[in-house]
Amino acid sequence: MVGGGPAGLAAAIAARLRGLRVVVSDSSYPPIDKACGEGVMPDGLAAAAMLGIPIDAALGQSFRGIRFCDQGASVEASFPNGCGIGIRRTTLHALMVERAAHMGVRLAWGTHVTGIPGGKVVVDGRPVSANWIVGADGLQSQVRRWAGLEASTPSQLRFGFRRHYLVAPRSEYMEVHWGKGCQLYITPVAPGELCVAVISRDPHLRLETALPRFPDVFRWLDGAAEAKAERGGTSVTRRLKSVCSDRVALIGDASGSVDAITGEGLCLLFQQAVALAAALEQGDLARYQKAHRQIGRRPAFMADLMLSLDGRDRFRHWILRAFAAKPDLFRQMLATHVGDFSPVRLAGNGLSLGWEMLRHAG
Repeated sequence: MVGGGPAGLAAAIAARLRGLRVVVSDSSYPPIDKACGEGVMPDGLAAAAMLGIPIDAALGQSFRGIRFCDQGASVEASFPNGCGIGIRRTTLHALMVERAAHMGVRLAWGTHVTGIPGGKVVVDGRPVSANWIVGADGLQSQVRRWAGLEASTPSQLRFGFRRHYLVAPRSEYMEVHWGKGCQLYITPVAPGELCVAVISRDPHLRLETALPRFPDVFRWLDGAAEAKAERGGTSVTRRLKSVCSDRVALIGDASGSVDAITGEGLCLLFQQAVALAAALEQGDLARYQKAHRQIGRRPAFMADLMLSLDGRDRFRHWILRAFAAKPDLFRQMLATHVGDFSPVRLAGNGLSLGWEMLRHAG
């Protein structure tokens, strides 16, 4: 496993559950942090449980659903099954490291992989033989390039910046605030701590500039102590034509990604890990290719749906007002988002949503 973030660790744990011997190589040392919204949806928790990773609410803060807010309009819905959990990325990584070590994964921290010539992995200048090589080295994956798997659909790039505030959550929901050219995500990660992130297409937009665009949130956080300095990252929509070649497979962001607006990154990599381990046990990476495509279909659909609202302020406001008038439609959308409702059935209710939009537009 080239990469010791959540994707590499999840793949390593899943492979060990199938009886494979696994080495994880990463140039960093744990815990490894990343700028993200830090919310794990109920389907992500279920996928983590399949790997024996106990993401317990005691490690963070549970939230019962999602709330969308835009220009004074808001709509909320609870998850159909269970709660999500907000958890610091470093806490989650430490938990996964502990689980991998317990499973007998060999963890080679502080090591550098510089190539995969002839099916071998060059680690700190020495070639190491491996039956399988898994690239879990993120958005700028070197393994993906070495394996000739760069071919993809056109990518869409957005930029995110995250900061923690020492203030109590004001609701039981993870909040998504829509503003002009950006979205603000507020996730409770502890009884007295919030993760606040802004995502936009502007690489220069920082939280201190974005927050005044959301007066209600700005007043709420005014004077709150900051737990950590701002951290930034990129959110990429990329769909690869293939995620495996010969004896090389990709997982997590290395294998393509959906926009962070879905909050499904962790769920995706947990599900991919289970599918990859099954394919490795059978010696058939084509099986993983097929499963990977199926796993990503719903999050990609939901990402496209939500990003269609970005930059269309009046249209988005109509939709939120329509959802507020017909909250069952929003509940169905959220259920679809976490895999408990069919996108086809959701689309079938589009006429009702469209009528409400016309009513409010009038």
